[in-house]
Amino acid sequence: MTVGETQALTREENEQPMTVLDHAGGPTLAEAPELGLSQEGIDALDGPFTTKQLLRLDHALRIANQTTGLTFSVYLGELAEPLRESAEQLHRQLDGAAKAVLIAASPNQRVLEIITGADARKRISDRDAKLAALSMAAAFAGGDLAGGVLAGIDQLASHAGKS
Repeated sequence: MTVGETQALTREENEQPMTVLDHAGGPTLAEAPELGLSQEGIDALDGPFTTKQLLRLDHALRIANQTTGLTFSVYLGELAEPLRESAEQLHRQLDGAAKAVLIAASPNQRVLEIITGADARKRISDRDAKLAALSMAAAFAGGDLAGGVLAGIDQLASHAGKS
C-alpha cells in the first residue's frame, strides 16, 4: 500500500458480499457471482490483499457481525494527525456507529487503533481491545497483514460474545 491509498472493508447483515469505502470518492458496492465482486469492484480493491485474503476477511467480518450483532469494519490507509482523532472521525462516519467496532491500521505510519462505539464498548473492554491489538501487532511485525486483521476480528468478536 502506498501513501495516499485507502482501503476499508465493512460488512453489514443486509449488504452484498463486500463494501469498499474509498474516502475520496464515496462508497462503492462491488458484486459478482463467482467472487462477490465486479471487475470495477476488483479494481477498487487493488491493495495489500490477494483476492483469497479479501474473501477470508469478508467471511470473518460477516461471521463477527452475525454472531455479535455488532458491526465490524476495517480501515487500511494513512491517518491524518492527530492519529487517534482521525480514526475516531472514520468511526463516526460508519452507519450505526454506537454498535460499530473499527480496526484502523496504517502500516506506513506503524499505527493501529481500535475504536468501539458506546454500545460495543459495553461488550469489548479496553483490555480486550489491547489484547487483540497486541496479537495483531505481532502478526504485522511478522509481515502477515491479513492474518493480523483476521486474528483481531476473531478476538474482538470472541470478547464481544453472542448477541
